[in-house]
Amino acid sequence: MASPTQDSPGLDYLKSTPQRLVTVYLPIVVFLIVLLFPFYWMLITSIKPDAELLSRDGNPFWVIHPTLIHFKKLLFETEYPQWLWNTVLVSVVATALSLMCSVLAAYAIERLRYKGSKSVGMSIFLAYLIPPSILFIPLSTIVFNLGLFDTRWALILTYPTFLIPFCTWLLMSYFRSIPFELEECALMDGATRFEILTKIILPLSVPGLISAGIFAFTLSWNEFIYALTFISSSENKTIPVGVVTELVDGDVYHWGSLMAGALLGSLPVAFLYSFFVEYYVSGLTGAVKE
Repeated sequence: MASPTQDSPGLDYLKSTPQRLVTVYLPIVVFLIVLLFPFYWMLITSIKPDAELLSRDGNPFWVIHPTLIHFKKLLFETEYPQWLWNTVLVSVVATALSLMCSVLAAYAIERLRYKGSKSVGMSIFLAYLIPPSILFIPLSTIVFNLGLFDTRWALILTYPTFLIPFCTWLLMSYFRSIPFELEECALMDGATRFEILTKIILPLSVPGLISAGIFAFTLSWNEFIYALTFISSSENKTIPVGVVTELVDGDVYHWGSLMAGALLGSLPVAFLYSFFVEYYVSGLTGAVKE
């Protein structure tokens, strides 16, 4: 009688080089080209001199005489360093505030087992579906009445309105995967709810926390509508708004500086994903496996 491993071919078809080339390597190469081409285009555009940018001759996918003049203009003739600092500060603080609120909300909804918790959790997630293009009108009135207009606090306090709902939903799903027996044993030993949260739930939820943190940080970093509406002065702008508004003079687009700003602005998020990609994937899979 043949064993199950002998009856099922499994991945034996990948042993031949042509099949492995077509089914594995070719799709990976195509995926990498599609994924990395925007970064490549931003790079070659940012190091092209204006003569090559405006010329119709030559290869548009290559640079003949590379230059760093666009980076020099971006870093020393604009407020880009200040935009970068504003973006980092707003993203980090807004992400931290959102994670703190999301952890408490997710723990209360998922672990305290009170009547109506599921409805509360669903209503929080439905709040995430409300588009920011609708919310920024009433939020602008609140920001102006509080005297926060054209300050970084306007962004720090409004970004959690769309960060907290999704992070709460993600952490709820992750907290649900933690056995309740651990919490019950801790309660029998005299631990408080806060001690259970900080010493049991949070250490076991590190992948989920990292996943929610990366999501919140990325959304804060790339946010455009609120930053455009609540900020007017150049020194308080973030990268997405500053690059678009300050490097476009009427109908004149400074493509070299624009691409340099976009490239430098996208690298921190790319590095963040590369460092925590394993935790990010495990956090998402742990959240949806229920």
